[in-house]
Amino acid sequence: MKGQKGEQNKLETDSLMANETEDQETQYCFPDINSSCVKGLLSNHGYIITYVFASLLSAWTVFLNLLVIISISHFKKLHTPTNMIILSLAVTDLFIGVVMPVEAIRLIETCWYFGDTFCALYLLFVELLLSASLSNLVLIAVDRYVAVCHPLLYPQKITITKTLMSICLSWAWLLAYIVAPVINSRHFYTSHGTDECYGECLVLISFSWTVTDLFMSFIFPCTVIIMLYSRIFFVVHQQVKVINSLMKGGKCVTEGSVKRKSESKAALTLGIIVTVYLLCWIPYYICSLTVISSTIINVLIWFLYVNSGLNPLVYALFYPWFKKTAKLILTLKIFQPASSLVNIFKDH
Repeated sequence: MKGQKGEQNKLETDSLMANETEDQETQYCFPDINSSCVKGLLSNHGYIITYVFASLLSAWTVFLNLLVIISISHFKKLHTPTNMIILSLAVTDLFIGVVMPVEAIRLIETCWYFGDTFCALYLLFVELLLSASLSNLVLIAVDRYVAVCHPLLYPQKITITKTLMSICLSWAWLLAYIVAPVINSRHFYTSHGTDECYGECLVLISFSWTVTDLFMSFIFPCTVIIMLYSRIFFVVHQQVKVINSLMKGGKCVTEGSVKRKSESKAALTLGIIVTVYLLCWIPYYICSLTVISSTIINVLIWFLYVNSGLNPLVYALFYPWFKKTAKLILTLKIFQPASSLVNIFKDH
């Protein structure tokens, strides 16, 4: 009997010690609140590596997109309809770079310490930025389609004023669309008032609105982009064949042919940006519609943010003017008199 009682006491002691150890290891976002979320636990190295990565990516994205914004805004030769859309895309990517540290805190800490109001505003702002990126790519596709497929109509149909109006209308439409679920409570739910724990920052939307948003925010614009670029690449292929045949035959290549070849090159360059964007977004949307671990979703979310830092790299690799303007900006030569009138294309 004594042996059995001793074994029972030992089991109770071991169980109590295990519970105490578990309580010590478990950390809560808000220890004083019973419904608090459990705080994510990472090793010290994990925290350092993740935060360093997020900080460097944020600085990289802000810096490069700021160079694009200053270049297009300052130099008069870059004031073209296409570059106005690139400017809008760069502004969007810059703001995405600014919010990256906040997103890092939300995903790494798994706790939200900034209040409900800022949570709602933050999520709506991020949704607006991500939607604006795709909207800008749609405008770029339309611009390149008209330039390549209808070059004679381009100067009349696509002007800087019309392009700026299109950009403003696009932002206004997106803002109205993003705010609509908040006003319509049938589609929008905060994390509070649900079974979710206290300390999360998330927005729950109904299934019907999820399907609607998937079609409106991704499937429809991506379909438009793919259709336009399919037509663009077909026309580009035909134009290049004609120009090459003229050159091989020793015939004079007109200035119009050279211009069409330049437009084709611009379309191919911007097509790379669209392709990179789709490669970053498609896996996220596919996985978000299936039951998959939150870790994979978080990784795919950061792929979306990485995309904002890749766009300026495409400009640097394929646009000689960006290399030249970046050099003028970094050497502070833009502060010289009449620097905005410099012909940055004279060497190319």
